[in-house]
Amino acid sequence: MRLATWNVNSIRARVDRIVDFAVREHIDVLAMQEIKCKTDQFPFDRFEEAGFHVAAYGFSQWNGVAIASREPLTNVRTAFPGMPGFEKGHNGPDAPQEARAMGATVGGVEVWSLYVPNGRSLGDPHYYYKLDWLSALQQYTTESLAANPDLALALVGDFNIAPTDADNGDPAVVPGFSTHVSPPEREAFAAFETAGLQDVVRPLIPTGYTYWDYKRLKFPRNEGMRIDFILGSHALADAVTGATIHRDERKGELPSDHVPVVVDLDLEGPDDDDRPMIF
Repeated sequence: MRLATWNVNSIRARVDRIVDFAVREHIDVLAMQEIKCKTDQFPFDRFEEAGFHVAAYGFSQWNGVAIASREPLTNVRTAFPGMPGFEKGHNGPDAPQEARAMGATVGGVEVWSLYVPNGRSLGDPHYYYKLDWLSALQQYTTESLAANPDLALALVGDFNIAPTDADNGDPAVVPGFSTHVSPPEREAFAAFETAGLQDVVRPLIPTGYTYWDYKRLKFPRNEGMRIDFILGSHALADAVTGATIHRDERKGELPSDHVPVVVDLDLEGPDDDDRPMIF
């Protein structure tokens, strides 16, 4: 299985480019974030013509997630247990949920396409919402792997966190003054390792960015950030055979400000012809 994640920053603006990438790179499962459209506005037909099954979830021109797969998607969900919501000026646990998470099972893998809240600024209500959102996701991960330690689980998407200083090449993002690099955010990201996940791309690609702001020539200057990840359980990590960060997708006509991150998975495992026959 070739699994990819991409914050597409408006599916309707870039659908031709995204479908072309998926076909050209032989992607089997593509998790998308920031589709920026209502569910019924998603260009399902373009993906279906290319041989994909698609589930999408969006409310408006903000947020939104989707998964396209060569195989049928099962157990599709649009929230994980305990996922908090957010609404400006709304206090309390019953704030409406945003379209930020979609989970589905495909080819024996539980895949979650995730668009983690940005946080906006340190001390902003959205920042605390981000931390609560990550905490609930970590709790779901912990409980899922405790119940099924051999679960092939993939949390993929735009985490809006640069976990290390080496992941931040944007001089405008300053520790102590900016979101994405604050200690609480980094601690929340690290908690997924405690929950039983690991970054399955970094061992193969230790450096490199996945996002460059459109402003101030950030891309030509390579002032980017590594904030898009594929986190996997041990069952998923053990199946990884390759990884790619497609930097060139930031070039050309109408690029997203993020690029695809891809892993190859051998989910069949090695042939075992020496097993005893059972009659």
